[in-house]
Amino acid sequence: MTRLPTTSPLGPTLETPRLILRPPVTEDFPAFCRFQSDEKVMTHLGGVTPDAVTWRVTRAIAGAWALDGFHMFSVLEKATGAWVGRIGPLYPYQWPAREVGWGLLSSAQGKGYATEAAAACIDYVFDVLGWDDVIHTIAPNNIGSQRVAQALGSSDRGPGRLPPPYVDVAVDIWGQTPAEWAENRKRFQLPA
Repeated sequence: MTRLPTTSPLGPTLETPRLILRPPVTEDFPAFCRFQSDEKVMTHLGGVTPDAVTWRVTRAIAGAWALDGFHMFSVLEKATGAWVGRIGPLYPYQWPAREVGWGLLSSAQGKGYATEAAAACIDYVFDVLGWDDVIHTIAPNNIGSQRVAQALGSSDRGPGRLPPPYVDVAVDIWGQTPAEWAENRKRFQLPA
């Protein structure tokens, strides 16, 4: 397996006990293609996309890092260097609020990686970016993501509405404040 770079010129690198989170680099493109062509993964993320669309998505993520100073991190396993998903802060145009979202390759699910990486991202958005709230937009039938949100200590705030072209996508808004996170974070063995 090819080891992917663990640094990016676009922004910071975060580390957890098992993971490295850094903005995407060009070498991540094949892994993004695997991710976005996985039907299980993409069920709640807009559906499978062809590689040409995935190319645009990865460039949009990199562009958000360049323009806004944040967006999804590429998530790498420390032990193998393998790209396993993308997790991080985002705030698309007309989105209900600032979000930390997650998505992992099927092979990386069920290992606690989403919770571990999202916890590091919540630290980042509150401590570095200075956010005063964080949400997660989750489909009502996406039990896996609901479990991640619950593990993070986020509460279900009820149904939300996404902007066009997603107005017909049903989502619940989960979230928490920095004060709630200060209490919820105590359950994680992450560096402060």
